[in-house]
Amino acid sequence: MRAHRRLVNFAGFAVCAGLLAYALYSQFHLGLDPCPLCIFQRIGMALLGVVFLAAALHNPRGRGAFGYALLIAAAALATLAVAARHVYVQSLPPGSLPSCGAPLAVLLKFTPLWQVIRKVLTGSGECGEVNWRFLGLAMPAWVLIWALVLGGLGVTANLRRGAGAAG
Repeated sequence: MRAHRRLVNFAGFAVCAGLLAYALYSQFHLGLDPCPLCIFQRIGMALLGVVFLAAALHNPRGRGAFGYALLIAAAALATLAVAARHVYVQSLPPGSLPSCGAPLAVLLKFTPLWQVIRKVLTGSGECGEVNWRFLGLAMPAWVLIWALVLGGLGVTANLRRGAGAAG
């Protein structure tokens, strides 16, 4: 069965929305406050979802589909990179990370954006904590897996010839 580009893009959007919905559920109902790296992963997954939705609604052929494939790849790779960094930070021994810094909202208010990004990507004590696991993997590992899968499917579907706009 050959998946239609529009269907794959809508499915990619739905998965991104579902992952973000679970992240919000875990924050507000399970009491798991997101660390700065978690927030960056949410932003990346939201961006990936927006690109999937735009690709599904627009459903272009040729160069347009190629452009969406590039945007999906970029969003997925950025999300994957942040998730990989988070997995690495969580694997470090206790005490090897700096103590918890200021909340992200405070950093954004008083620090230039590029310094905030740099500080967040270096990680802090709160980013090293693992307080949720599913099948033995922490949440950042699942984000990494989903970013890889969604990126691969989105790029493949949008580069496939003959899967263009229907009627």
